[in-house]
Amino acid sequence: MKTLKVALLGCGNVGSQVARILLDDAEDLAARTGARLELTGIAVRNPEAPRDVDLPRDLFTTDAEKLVEDADIVIELMGGMEPARTLMLHAIGHGASVVTGNKALLAADGAAMFEKADAAGVRLAYEAAVAGAIPILRPIRDSLSGDRITRVLGIVNGTTNYILDAMDSTGAQFADALADAQRLGYAEADPTADVEGHDAAAKGAILASLAFHTNFDLANVSCEGISSVTADDIAAAKDAGFVIKLLAIAEKLENDGEPGVSVRVHPTLLPRTHPLAAVHGAFNAVFVEAENAGELMFYGQGAGGAPTASAVMGDVVSTARRLVLGGPLGAETPTGSVPALPFEKVTTSYSIGLQVTDQPGVLAAVARVFAEHGVSIETMRQTIHAGGTSSSAELRFVTHRASEAALAATVEAIKGLDIINSVTSVLRVEGVQYRGSPMARRHRRIRRSSSRYRFHRDHHPRRGRHPAGEGQGPLRADRQRGLPQGRRHEPHRFLQGPRHDNGHHGRRRVRRQGCGVRIHRQHLRLRRGLCHAGRDHLRRAGSGRQDFHGQAQSGHCPRRRAAAGQRQLRQLPGCGPQAGRGLPGVPGELREPGPHRGPEDCRL
Repeated sequence: MKTLKVALLGCGNVGSQVARILLDDAEDLAARTGARLELTGIAVRNPEAPRDVDLPRDLFTTDAEKLVEDADIVIELMGGMEPARTLMLHAIGHGASVVTGNKALLAADGAAMFEKADAAGVRLAYEAAVAGAIPILRPIRDSLSGDRITRVLGIVNGTTNYILDAMDSTGAQFADALADAQRLGYAEADPTADVEGHDAAAKGAILASLAFHTNFDLANVSCEGISSVTADDIAAAKDAGFVIKLLAIAEKLENDGEPGVSVRVHPTLLPRTHPLAAVHGAFNAVFVEAENAGELMFYGQGAGGAPTASAVMGDVVSTARRLVLGGPLGAETPTGSVPALPFEKVTTSYSIGLQVTDQPGVLAAVARVFAEHGVSIETMRQTIHAGGTSSSAELRFVTHRASEAALAATVEAIKGLDIINSVTSVLRVEGVQYRGSPMARRHRRIRRSSSRYRFHRDHHPRRGRHPAGEGQGPLRADRQRGLPQGRRHEPHRFLQGPRHDNGHHGRRRVRRQGCGVRIHRQHLRLRRGLCHAGRDHLRRAGSGRQDFHGQAQSGHCPRRRAAAGQRQLRQLPGCGPQAGRGLPGVPGELREPGPHRGPEDCRL
């Protein structure tokens, strides 16, 4: 069996787990790749430093350049720009494929690195650079290569998601939630790269480059962190049905009729019905929207030694198989040239919080500023704070989608008003359109149907006595009225049924205020003898009793005509188990018991 030499650069939290997998699972890896993966050495700064995993001391070395020169696969897990970039280029120059998780390097200089790898005919794999253990880059690159991605939204930093989730669930302030994250190991001693959004911005650039087949670097990403988010912002968002998440967003937009891509990172208000709103703790998730595939979500652990090592080893096994079995090793070359849109060209919605003096004319003055800048207000919430000799009010506006430039100008103009005490928060809103998606509609349908069922349970005629006459007792089963069993839990569908009286019950218009109201009114009229929508054969026979469900059995819906006819036949005396009981006012020949008749023998 062929042997492939593997060099490891770095032995931190992730690197030590990768070394453990290479040593402990050597036989399984050989079976999967068709070659033995031999760990030839681990380049570190200090071989004597304590490690999380007990590894053989003879594997450690400080000569990284010599180590990569003799390797078939180089795993770079050092992080940072240098010396990682120099060592990776050195390995590529010596014909070694490289597996890395260095998102900062790829976001800043990825285009040049891919160019070098493509020219050398080697592979540069980087699945671990985004969202840890979540397999997101390979599905975007391979599985969705035949589709057209329109948007990518991602929670790609576990530290910030843990902080915001703790603030949402416990009401903690930002500083307290950050201290808790540092105590649990979710945040570094210097959390600037995480809380200011730089880590998420690097991952956003990588996702955008893959999704839209164009090179995007950090200079194309607009970045804003979460350090300005307060507990009041979290509470206001919760009251309005939103949750705040730090999102990396890459989407294709139209700019003066020309397509462009916006890549940005900022705290975002999401409806609580959105799938990303359910991502808690330090977990990550990426939400992809494509023209044909629709909405896809990838969820899992976005950090940690073992989870990230899993993504690294996936690239190692894939690269080793290509070296053994043959296949293209060159890096992905972008095929598109979609320009990056300036941030002011982006269209989005704003949530703006204002602290104002409670006096007449304040709302009119603020609304006038919105109108002057061409920004439409979608919703407004007002909270009065009374105290002392004067009272103040907090106003929170959510706007319709408008250009970032118009929204920013609106905020600046509002700040200049004398009646404004302060602008407490400015947050962007995304995913509002998800309220109208099939999944959101399904959730609303479930909520409505449950309340509607409770209404029918308390008001439906079947809970009382039989409306067709006295002395017949309560209806215990649908079989007593010839109802199909499948409709037992859908009384509103049966009673509303197809009508032949154009919505009139007893020659009186019933307003369409919901099927529950309509059924209740119909029931009352049936009990009072006001419904005149009985069956025609009963009318001709002179019956004074009206059929309770004659309208629904009128058969005017083509799909129900046959079934409705069968129900009528089964309820006629002399047809089926009801034969011989008779109905008052029906001619005797119909009331006389006789042999069972089929549908073709019954008289309608």
